[in-house]
Amino acid sequence: MIDTLAKAAQSNDAKVVLVAGDVFDSPEPGDRVYRQALTRMKAAERVKWVLLPGNHDPARSDGLWSRLKNDAPENLLTALEPTPFEVLDGLWVLPAPLLYKRTIDDPTTWFDSGETPERAFRIGLAHGPVVEFSSTQTANNLIAVDRAKTAKLSYLALGDWHGRRQIDAYTHYCGTPEPDDFGREVTGMALLVDVSQKEAPDVVEIPTGRYFWRSETWDLRSGADLLRELNGFAPEVDRRNLVARLKLSGLVSLSDRAEVRNVLENEFAHEIRWLDLQAGDLFVRPTDDDMADIDLNGVLREVAERLSSMAAADGMVGRRAASALERLYIEQQKLQRRGVSE
Repeated sequence: MIDTLAKAAQSNDAKVVLVAGDVFDSPEPGDRVYRQALTRMKAAERVKWVLLPGNHDPARSDGLWSRLKNDAPENLLTALEPTPFEVLDGLWVLPAPLLYKRTIDDPTTWFDSGETPERAFRIGLAHGPVVEFSSTQTANNLIAVDRAKTAKLSYLALGDWHGRRQIDAYTHYCGTPEPDDFGREVTGMALLVDVSQKEAPDVVEIPTGRYFWRSETWDLRSGADLLRELNGFAPEVDRRNLVARLKLSGLVSLSDRAEVRNVLENEFAHEIRWLDLQAGDLFVRPTDDDMADIDLNGVLREVAERLSSMAAADGMVGRRAASALERLYIEQQKLQRRGVSE
């Protein structure tokens, strides 16, 4: 992702990349992740990186950020103090670094009194929720919704919210540059911001995400239903970059359920990046043909009929019986195919 952001910045003639917290997922990312991040940022020498500690990687004393400050290449700035600094000629950053994962104070309060040259562009950089969409007024790291106005900011870059969101013309959440979960709002982008205008900043969304997360619930009555759903599932997405969650429901025959799982687990799952298959609500109603495929008249037929009866029950007993019946069917099919091949 660092390479992608650097490429986006360079292709749009952006001199600075601001990262509004959570540069790493934890305050101890490990040497491999740490070194790779530094190496990639250093390689993008035409870009100046400004990194802010967030709630996932707060600036603990003698920790990650002390090390990062000492190891930082010339094109990397660590925003570790609540003090304005000039990042480009006339462009000043007012950072609100988090020293702890949680704080009850607004980390941007000092922006109002932060002094910069008279005609400087004042860029706020912070990490936390704003009053407008926080579920409680006592949320951690809560930021005043009108901070850009009270601090006379040219722009306020915020992190913490994983989806893209505009609070006002001067205040924006970019969201994560790579989608990271199902059900997110618009995400997977960087924001190209031009503050040189006298009016509000010009903000353009630049796509940066590689993976597409899709979650759907399919109600199936046959194997044909599955094929229809698969054919219409995210056709615009390269399947190699698709992360899918499929929740299956419905009532199908044993043979259809076995086919559904075979297609999804042994074919579709290998075509995409990752599959979360939830088939607990796809119930089985065995047909006479299903039972005959297990055993026409023998002991296994009796077992299958008993499991079928138990599978109709509610709760864990029914689910376990249905699972056992499906397994019995599949194993019998394997034995039959093996016998034919021999």
